[in-house]
Amino acid sequence: MPLSYIVAAGLALFVWQVPGMRVAAASVKGLMIAFQLLYIIFGAILLLNTLRYSGALAVIRSGFTSISPDRRVQVILIAWLFGAFIEGAAGFGTPAAVTVPLMVGLGFPAMAAVVSGMIIQSTPVSFGAVGTPILVGVNKGLSGHATAQEKIAEMGFDQFDALLPFIGFKVALVHALVGAFIPLLLVVFMTRFFGKNRSFKEGLAIAPFALFASVSLTVPYVLVAKLLGPEFPSLLGALIGMAIVVPVAKKGWLLPKGEPWDFPPRSDWEREWVGSLEMGADESKREQTHQISPFTAWLPYLLVALLLVLTRLDALPFAAWLKAIEIKWSAIFGTTIDAALQPLYLPGTVFVLVSLMAVGLHRMVGETIRSAWVDSLKTTAKASVALVFTVPMVQVFLNSDGGVAGYDKMPIVLADGIASLAGGAYPLFAPLVGGFGAFVAGSNTISNMMFSLFQFEVGIRIGVDATWMVALQAVGGAAGNVICVHNVVAALAVVGLTGREGDVIRKTLLVFAYYALTAGVIGFVVIKLGLLAPG
Repeated sequence: MPLSYIVAAGLALFVWQVPGMRVAAASVKGLMIAFQLLYIIFGAILLLNTLRYSGALAVIRSGFTSISPDRRVQVILIAWLFGAFIEGAAGFGTPAAVTVPLMVGLGFPAMAAVVSGMIIQSTPVSFGAVGTPILVGVNKGLSGHATAQEKIAEMGFDQFDALLPFIGFKVALVHALVGAFIPLLLVVFMTRFFGKNRSFKEGLAIAPFALFASVSLTVPYVLVAKLLGPEFPSLLGALIGMAIVVPVAKKGWLLPKGEPWDFPPRSDWEREWVGSLEMGADESKREQTHQISPFTAWLPYLLVALLLVLTRLDALPFAAWLKAIEIKWSAIFGTTIDAALQPLYLPGTVFVLVSLMAVGLHRMVGETIRSAWVDSLKTTAKASVALVFTVPMVQVFLNSDGGVAGYDKMPIVLADGIASLAGGAYPLFAPLVGGFGAFVAGSNTISNMMFSLFQFEVGIRIGVDATWMVALQAVGGAAGNVICVHNVVAALAVVGLTGREGDVIRKTLLVFAYYALTAGVIGFVVIKLGLLAPG
């Protein structure tokens, strides 16, 4: 990422011949946006570590074990439903950090847990960290660019913020269609690659339950996207999905008859399947001083959902109050570039507040509180190394107009080239571009920030609905998390399987190909039919 920043800045300065002050201003704006992302990451990780050290995470884990002994059911409940909930609440690769050790603790081979944890980082990702990929990624990618603003106004959007829920609803629709088969793929991959019989058939046997679990999440997910906006589809969709699916799993409905499916005996596991994380090792540092009830364990996450909803509803005054506190830098270094942040309105503030509330709710002692904060700061510091270069690089990329060379900004130059090459067939490939951005940058948010304007401009040039192009970008950027090197490395490190990145990506690449290509076909069809056009 430092090299990427140097290349982008070098192109802006010496090829586009953009004034040095403009490059510096774009870089400063990037640093301010990076701070917002790091604050969200810190808050999400702090809440996770607070629950880990309080013992609440262990209670949540034990709750899953009592529902069904069938590993196929467990992987759907933990990876698909609980993983989607964690993605909606925290994002930025956290589902793997939570669900992978959870599955290992239940007796899954470490490699099976990692592959499962990666596969689900697709459908819920566009609305991860309470909508950050849309509200920050797409927003920062499109806002402030005159041509895009003019086109958006022509579409009937008086305020730019009204565009984001419109795009988010389209993103949710495509994800719901493509993601309908993710739980089934999740189970089939597990039985094929990690089962005793290496059988697709054993995974397909649970198809009715897998499809039911899919619909239980994706239907409320789409409805929430339509009614409440981009913050809540993954968060509330997963919560509603768990409330529906868990009782069905307990009753054994929609499940095949016969013995519950399990992995082969541990003695028969391949050496490559096993990491250094032992069962329950993720709780080894915890100093539990009392018993926590399941409701109390889940209460912090429920409070996060409640506070986020209350502070995002326009009918209530809380959003206006929080947005009133703003740090703004206009005309940075005398350029036309502005930057602003609203610290109290950021989801990170809700995460930190609920983490402090959880200390009292779970009666945590001093050492566990300190450990949660120290671990969270360390994790955030690691993420900062990439983000403090990545986001400024993206901003230089987006603000590369005004150069002596007379070139348009970099995304528009790219759009011209792609439009002339692919023409009307380009929507088929739009998700692949988003996926490539996430693969390289390690984030759907950064991919959207980098390529939303590019995708929008391609849509304008080939004469199609540009909002659909941005939606396909967001879907592809989410799917790219399945093969994102950053996420794979993090998931493997959690269970002590470092150095096996290639083994994971060779499997998850198949899921990415399915997701991006299917989304491209759906996008191509709906664009040709003119569905959900602005106005």
